[in-house]
Amino acid sequence: MKCFFTFFFLFISIVTIAQTVEDDFEGNGTISTWFGDDCIFEAGYQNPHKTGINTSENVFKYDDIGGSYANVRFETSINFDLSTNRTFSLKIYISSSEITGNETNQISLKLQDGSLGQPWTTQSEIIKPVILNQWQTISFDFANDNFINLDSTSENPINRTDFNRVLLQVNGENNTSNVTAYIDDFLYDGILYEEDNNSSPDPIFNNLVWSDEFDGNGAVNTEKWFHQTQLPNGGSWYNGEIQHYTDRVENTYRNNGVLNIEAKKETYTNQGVTKGYTSARLNSKFAFQYGRVEIKAKLPTGVGTWPAIWMLGKNIIEPGGYWTNTYGTKSWPACGEVDIMEHWGSNQNFVQSAMHTPSSYGGTVNHGGQTISTASSDFHIYSLDWSSEKMVFKVDGITHYTYHPEIKNSNTWPFDAEQYLLLNIAIQPGIASSFTSSKMEIDYIRVYQESTASFTSSSLDEIKIYPNPINDKLRIKTPNLFIGAKAVIYSLTGSKVKSFFINEINQDVDCSALKKGVYFLKLESDARVETFRILKK
Repeated sequence: MKCFFTFFFLFISIVTIAQTVEDDFEGNGTISTWFGDDCIFEAGYQNPHKTGINTSENVFKYDDIGGSYANVRFETSINFDLSTNRTFSLKIYISSSEITGNETNQISLKLQDGSLGQPWTTQSEIIKPVILNQWQTISFDFANDNFINLDSTSENPINRTDFNRVLLQVNGENNTSNVTAYIDDFLYDGILYEEDNNSSPDPIFNNLVWSDEFDGNGAVNTEKWFHQTQLPNGGSWYNGEIQHYTDRVENTYRNNGVLNIEAKKETYTNQGVTKGYTSARLNSKFAFQYGRVEIKAKLPTGVGTWPAIWMLGKNIIEPGGYWTNTYGTKSWPACGEVDIMEHWGSNQNFVQSAMHTPSSYGGTVNHGGQTISTASSDFHIYSLDWSSEKMVFKVDGITHYTYHPEIKNSNTWPFDAEQYLLLNIAIQPGIASSFTSSKMEIDYIRVYQESTASFTSSSLDEIKIYPNPINDKLRIKTPNLFIGAKAVIYSLTGSKVKSFFINEINQDVDCSALKKGVYFLKLESDARVETFRILKK
């Protein structure tokens, strides 16, 4: 028998959103997603230089292999306010044996407005020298260090509030020299705050409306799934994909309660076209508007594999699609596309979520992801929370991307209509010659929507958590029904940091051992479970 466990977070209508910005690359940071341009990087790389001031197990490996504009970066959901806290710091190690060329040994930290199509136009930069062959701590103080504004007419960075992207670049740009750097303990010395006085409570998606547990063995349930096999694009699939999608059990089957979608290297002829690879593409016969989607999946491997768990508008016009003949009125991308999970075998440890709309599609700017080192060896839970306001994407409860356009219209938000689910593995033209087969395994797919029996925000008035933010002591005031309840404090990464029981209606909790940052307090009684966000100053 399968057990269902779902955590629901409800935030009251007047909240303070807070965010720390740090990463120790041991799994304890708040920066869930790093991106790179013209370089190779790996977060959580085994530290090859355990010496001096840094003997930690894992670091961030930055490998510029000659890209003209190599860099790594991340974005924050709340903009920086440099008027109060303006210093960033990190540790760095560069070995003299891992550089080429005659570039100056340096590291740049650049702040940009990542919401713009050309974010570099807003850039403010600090450059610091690096000493080779030793760990060193480098700080970037935008109040006291020399900074460079790309636009000389821009204001002093401490007077600006548009920065939400941090970019790191080693040994400059506009060169083809190589450099490998190891970075650790990235930290911003402040906390990002955002008052949200007009927000509505996030909906609670706790009513299971559709699922497939894939119990048993054999073919998939055709009452729930449709095999999309028709070649839609003159003998080939979109994006230059080179596979045939089939409805055979060789490519789609249940095995001991797990769905297997298997891509194979084999000669196969269908619709008068012969191809060298086969796979499967499933359309759900269920469509919905708003809710939470959870998929527990293990991903395939192999350069050239491209698995996806995604959604399209039920109104799409697409040859061979399940919904087209009855409901098709919009072409892509006007129908809207939601990529809950995409993975490329050429970037093995990275998964991405993305949005495709008329405002940005194909190489969309609306995307985010995170590093999952066991994406193909372990099952992980990929989820989407879809409301009338926003889309929130997570892996194992860790958010890596939120799509929340300020202006919602048919160009930016074609998502006030039903969408259906798709599962597939595409094969790209660059597939490795050694590839023979690989599969995506899915344990379950579940869709939840709001229940009329959900608690409203007013029911939380019985529970008081204060002060918030806290210093060393937190007081919890609860109704009698929570006496004896278990309380657990979790970090942002989901790690349990403190647990205790509620023994009185006014209970003080010692939080002096907690580091500065954001935490979740979960209270669990026989009658109710409530979760609150708390901030340690």
